[in-house]
Amino acid sequence: MAEFQANISDPKDCKAYKRTLSESDSSALIGRSIGDEIDGIFVSLPGYRLQITGGSDGSGIPMRPGLAGGQRKRMLLSHSTGFRPQRPGQRKRKMVRGKELGPEITQLNLKIIEYGPKTVEELLGAEG
Repeated sequence: MAEFQANISDPKDCKAYKRTLSESDSSALIGRSIGDEIDGIFVSLPGYRLQITGGSDGSGIPMRPGLAGGQRKRMLLSHSTGFRPQRPGQRKRKMVRGKELGPEITQLNLKIIEYGPKTVEELLGAEG
């Protein structure tokens, strides 16, 4: 089954925390999409709400919000997720993954949108 490395961003303190999710928590997130809100209990943050902002699979291919499903696809990209051009107007065909979480995803990016009663430092420790 899948095991996710969660990168949790705290916009209030401008810090990021890393957390490895267990298989049971990871399997509960399979099928969710970029932009979905999840409960913080999955990442040891009870009382918090988090938003899925992206991720990548084991070979480093990024997830793209505009691509439905969870499959890999080669797309012609300009300046956006998955490609940073070297000169103006440059486009390139790059491999990207759809916005749906699947068992192939290894890294998951999350952003805190609602805070709980305890601080993130107290719950996750000084890992940031």
